[in-house]
Amino acid sequence: MLEGVYEEYNRYIYHLCLKLTRNTVEAEDLMQEVWVKVVRYESYVHNVDHVKAWLTTITMNTFRDRYRKNVRRSKYMMHQPETLDVPVLDLVPNQELSTEEKVEKDVISQLVQTKMNELDGIYQKTLWYFYVDQYSLAEISDLMRVSIGTVKSRLFRAKARLKEMLIADRGIAEAILPA
Repeated sequence: MLEGVYEEYNRYIYHLCLKLTRNTVEAEDLMQEVWVKVVRYESYVHNVDHVKAWLTTITMNTFRDRYRKNVRRSKYMMHQPETLDVPVLDLVPNQELSTEEKVEKDVISQLVQTKMNELDGIYQKTLWYFYVDQYSLAEISDLMRVSIGTVKSRLFRAKARLKEMLIADRGIAEAILPA
């Protein structure tokens, strides 16, 4: 059964792989990977109504998986394949920050921490517990031995005061606020 499927669809799968990769070596690798999957799932072939559609789906999914794996491995655009015929929406976004973004984030973090240190002790602790230590309101309430309502109002006042202080400092405001 599987030999008949191979004989009938081998050329079709190869041309599909070639169209996707635009490279004969990659097309052959992809095709081999597709046929390995077909052999692995040989028991399903008997239940498939449209073998060509099933093979096309396996080929497309295998191609997407390989491409996504390559994108994850490649951190920089210059190392990614140039001749790729896939929709942009299929590309996996890179969640890592660029060096510039990391530096900017660190600078802003330092500026905010500097201003946070100028806050009154109670507001400073409340902000620290909530945003840095990531304690819940109930945990902060227990730590500071006050009601949750008090924690909420301290948090609100601390954020408002911190915002005022950041905006009042022209150098920091220009660094943080969008132009």
